[in-house]
Amino acid sequence: DALYALRRAVKDPTNVLESWDPTLVDPCTWFHVTCDSDNRVTRLDLGNAKLSGNLVPDLGKLERLQYLELYMNNFVGTIPSEFGGLKNLISLDLFHNNLTGFIPPSLSKLSNIRFMDVSNNDLCGTFPTWGSFSKLTQESFMNNPRLEGPELMGSVRYDDRDGN
Repeated sequence: DALYALRRAVKDPTNVLESWDPTLVDPCTWFHVTCDSDNRVTRLDLGNAKLSGNLVPDLGKLERLQYLELYMNNFVGTIPSEFGGLKNLISLDLFHNNLTGFIPPSLSKLSNIRFMDVSNNDLCGTFPTWGSFSKLTQESFMNNPRLEGPELMGSVRYDDRDGN
């Protein structure tokens, strides 16, 4: 249901999602979807697929998802806070889209995350440095003109000795 919600929400000019037939009980037969031995979705590979539209919160229901690869598309809108429920997520690739808004604080709960790239979007605010974000480098957030670097915790105030 979560995958079909994505299919309904996006424009797919090159028919990448053509095999995503909701009448098939098992989405594990769909292209760009990988499942585990229990037929639960573990990987979604839709990088550079020319998709456009909004990311759907429904993807946050894919409990066993480990890899969410949605880079180099034309997704717009915000990153759903529901993605913070993807407890098994290892990699979140959203770079080179047109995503806006803040990075959801809920993503800091992704304890298994090893790689996250939200660079080259139009995100705003300050990128978080707590929880799972503490494992990430600044490269994960680059080229978001309205996104500011981490607030320095406990930074020393700079006083100009010349009184300027």
